[in-house]
Amino acid sequence: MDYGNSRFQDDSGVGNLSIINGTDAAVLGYKMEIDAKTGKSFKDKVLCRVFSEDYERTRNKILDPRGQAIHQWSKIFLAACLVSLFIDPLFFYLLIANDDMCINIGFSLETTLTIIRSVVDVFYVIQIFVRFHTAYVAPSSRVFGRGELVIDSSKIALRYLQKAFWMDVIAALPLPQILIWLIIPNLRGSIVTDTRTVLPFVILFQYFPRLYLIFPLTSQIVEATGVVTETAWAGAAYNLLLYMLASHVSGAIYYLLSVQREIDCWKSVCKVENCQNGYFDCHSVQDPARVAWLNSSNVTNICNPSNSFYEWGIYINSLQAGATSSAFPNKYFYGLWWGLQQLSSVGQNLNTSTYVGEIIFTIIISTQGLVLLALLIGNMQRYLQATTMRLEEWRVRRNDTEQWMHHRQLPPELRDSIRKYDQYKWLATRGVDEEAILQGLPMDLRREIKRHLCFDLVRKVPLFDQMDETMLDAICERLKPALCTKGLFLVREGDPVNQMLFIIRGHLDSYTTDGGRTGFFNSCRIGPGDFCGEELLTWALDPRPSVTLPSSTRTVKAITEVEAFALMADDLKFVASQFRRLHSKQLKHKFRFYSHQWRTWAACFIQAAWRRHKKLKDCSSERS
Repeated sequence: MDYGNSRFQDDSGVGNLSIINGTDAAVLGYKMEIDAKTGKSFKDKVLCRVFSEDYERTRNKILDPRGQAIHQWSKIFLAACLVSLFIDPLFFYLLIANDDMCINIGFSLETTLTIIRSVVDVFYVIQIFVRFHTAYVAPSSRVFGRGELVIDSSKIALRYLQKAFWMDVIAALPLPQILIWLIIPNLRGSIVTDTRTVLPFVILFQYFPRLYLIFPLTSQIVEATGVVTETAWAGAAYNLLLYMLASHVSGAIYYLLSVQREIDCWKSVCKVENCQNGYFDCHSVQDPARVAWLNSSNVTNICNPSNSFYEWGIYINSLQAGATSSAFPNKYFYGLWWGLQQLSSVGQNLNTSTYVGEIIFTIIISTQGLVLLALLIGNMQRYLQATTMRLEEWRVRRNDTEQWMHHRQLPPELRDSIRKYDQYKWLATRGVDEEAILQGLPMDLRREIKRHLCFDLVRKVPLFDQMDETMLDAICERLKPALCTKGLFLVREGDPVNQMLFIIRGHLDSYTTDGGRTGFFNSCRIGPGDFCGEELLTWALDPRPSVTLPSSTRTVKAITEVEAFALMADDLKFVASQFRRLHSKQLKHKFRFYSHQWRTWAACFIQAAWRRHKKLKDCSSERS
């Protein structure tokens, strides 16, 4: 079977892999071919497709998309994307409306945002580099299993260039920094005017690609790990963070439009008074012509938000509060509060003017609030319910049990026993079905888990302390947890024994009447390290065991809450048939020494022998 050739062929099909000096060409990473004309061999190209187990050969060059490094980087890059989505709207707060009826730019805020934005842009550049060096699963190999990884650099680059490269490039460009520090200062117009008109469009133009990258990145994390966050509370906090981010963006846009509406009012007055629009730049505040115009103009009274001369629309609250002329923390938190309020109320308290742009902005806010609020409530409810899902399932099951007991008219004592057992089982397992979890795991993992849980506990049982690890592993692998509440009978005398119990915690009362013989009663207490159901071991060690299970010679009743491991009849029979050491005389003697059943029989035989001896001695003395 030419398995190796089909395994390392690329999509177009390559020839056979050659063996060079006893080393597989796959290991060397090259495929040798013979030219038909010259008869010379040459290196064709490196391997382009491998399975995950063969990926280690190229790990220094190509990254595994299912590896731990990519998973960690995806989470880091997701955090960087969220920071970027938070930083970009802050550029809208650069404009400041001073009391002198002019617009200025906050230099300190501009510098801070530029530095932070440049640091975040580095992560987008690194993401492009990572994408060029990350393998992908060949579509033709997804018929079964995880598929083959394409590790050919040229194919990876070609696929990336055809799909998501240009979107990543647009998101990685430092457009705001270039615009603020290089382009706008070299323009002929006013710096404030150019910043107010050009910068918002550039920010929004790049914001949507950066927002789009969140969705495939989140899908990649979910596909690799199943969830974005590890815990339900972290998932709820993540969804709340996205909702707050939307409020942050809405508040920043609202602040920018508030400044724009105030400038529109100034321009409308200036148009009537035949002044220059350059007067509204704070760089010309000392211009004598501007000073003269401001002293003679009525713009201060007309553009006062408390007057009804101008239609302020939804921006009147921001202007009356003085948010446009406040310090950065004040205006930021005001904008955040406004965005959160409007998204939560779906924009119901917004009174718009007749401006088309303002109405469109209000419609977007209302629609966005409706969608995001529904998503937030749904996701928060889903994540928070996950924290109490087990408890709610237990409550429902308990209510069903109560209704069933009432319907069947069970006596109060039996109802109390059922309630105690359900309560104890919940406290011990918290509603988790351990056997169902273990059955979904591979056999080797089940063996290791059982060994971790049961090995030391089984060692405490004197019957098993001298057994080798192989036999103990076989026993641990087949043990099942068992719980018992106070007053419950584990087995009654005369009933068939279908399991052997090894006590871990708690105490039980074991007694017998020797089949109901008159005047015979033997009782003992068993606790941690003891076992019961030893009749089953005798049955399993029989070379020709009968189909019928043995009957119990004792009654076992729990006097406290008991935790134990149970070994079923079929499992014990299998272990006895596979490991012949269980048939050794030493183990049989040890078993009889610790068995309460054999101890009772031994005591009975000793007593009977003593009685016979006493009787014979008395008879001998009478004859003499």
